[in-house]
Amino acid sequence: MKTVIAFGSFDILHRGHILYLDEAKRLGGRLVVVIARDESVRMFKGKRPFFDERTRRYMVGSLRVVDQAVLGGKLSKPADIYRIFLKHRPDIIAIGYDQRVNVAELKEWLAAHGIAARVVRIRKKLNEEFYKSSAIKRRIASL
Repeated sequence: MKTVIAFGSFDILHRGHILYLDEAKRLGGRLVVVIARDESVRMFKGKRPFFDERTRRYMVGSLRVVDQAVLGGKLSKPADIYRIFLKHRPDIIAIGYDQRVNVAELKEWLAAHGIAARVVRIRKKLNEEFYKSSAIKRRIASL
């Protein structure tokens, strides 16, 4: 059985996240979802998440498609994001259509650490006006 890792902040869980995770699950047999730590969300997005990391992990872990939801590692620098792959040794890494990941850098890191994972960009997406956490937050704020 192949292990697929998907990752993200999943701040306000919505249908777009479910689509991403469904597509990731189709790539292999076991889906492990890495939830960004609160400090990582602040580092990469420049703002704190609406829900804390444990709540986000619980919500994602409750989804039927997810076999295991784990918190990402604590980061001292952005490149530390990849360290989680050492623990879970994925066969496939699924990247969302809008995730800012340098795929060449990721593949280089994987090779340097002896991980022969295939990196797949999930291209399917829904209407971003309705299914993107930042857009949902803006709509809520305007109510």
